[in-house]
Amino acid sequence: MSALPRPAAARRSALSPRQWVSEELFDFWAGHVHPLWTLRRPRATLVSRHAASADAVTLVLRPNRHFRGVTAGQHVNLGVEVDGRRLTRSYSPTLLDDGCLAITIKAVHGGKVSQYLAQQAPLGVVVELGQAFGEMTLPATLPARLLLLAAGSGITPMRALLRQLDQAGMPARVDLVYWAQQRDALCFAEEFSAIAARHPGFTLHLALTRDPVAPAARVDGYDFRALGALADAQVMACGPGGFVDAARARLDGQVAALQFEAFTPPVLPDAETGTVRVELRRSGRTLELPRGTSLLQALEAEGLRPASGCRMGICNTCVCGKASGVTRHTLTGEYAAEPATQVKLCVNSASTDLILEL
Repeated sequence: MSALPRPAAARRSALSPRQWVSEELFDFWAGHVHPLWTLRRPRATLVSRHAASADAVTLVLRPNRHFRGVTAGQHVNLGVEVDGRRLTRSYSPTLLDDGCLAITIKAVHGGKVSQYLAQQAPLGVVVELGQAFGEMTLPATLPARLLLLAAGSGITPMRALLRQLDQAGMPARVDLVYWAQQRDALCFAEEFSAIAARHPGFTLHLALTRDPVAPAARVDGYDFRALGALADAQVMACGPGGFVDAARARLDGQVAALQFEAFTPPVLPDAETGTVRVELRRSGRTLELPRGTSLLQALEAEGLRPASGCRMGICNTCVCGKASGVTRHTLTGEYAAEPATQVKLCVNSASTDLILEL
């Protein structure tokens, strides 16, 4: 009796590279043919770089076919090799019309990744690209009033949101208040002005805190009454931790909804002191780590390099198992004592002795 022919799907599966070679080996050799060829891992190549402000540059990256796209306001993790080490950081991209991603970066003093990308990475270099994550996105049903607040690098997700609103015809009344120290530190100011010229429903408010003629108040002292009634407004704010905390305190209870995203964790005013013993079960090490410091920072200070990404509690790259002990959330101050749970290293500190699955 002759064998029955195999279904087409089975034949294709048998011919798939996944059946006869590891993903790492395939990516290694495929990358010698074309730098963006991988089995299923998203990557991107740097195609251009230009100045965005006095201290920031915009990179344009072309992703490969494994990148599933991004919603305006989300983040992606970029992985680069600096001094022989693989490092990952999170950035908020803007999707361009040709499918490329624009990412604006400030070269932070001492920041190995930001300085490499902003100043040293050659055109054509290939970077690892994570899939998009984050919830700083426009709701399916827009409110009648939208108030966007941004400071520093927090302007990058706002740019993506405004481009989405621009393409949709600005279907809501939108105000953007953008804080910077001086005019030369502003990013995308001309682009925002052009959007305002196209849409009377959008207003740009520049708050220059060190302007030599008319310095603006910081967010905690800003006169929001000048924007009109805000009781029905949805607020989206992004910036450093202190900025976000001040904006929340300033507007809580005065607007319809608040949505915040901080790209640097605020320091708790009553942070704990002293040290605790942290056992790393998989590596067999026991360390004395400081209380009140994020576990990620404390482990890195000991020379360890746990996986990390956004460093602000969003992407889940640094999540690991906690077998026992009490941790404290560095953003909220809340304690977590449950055993056998997951903990985000970047936004949790050790409050008692811990056992981690690292």
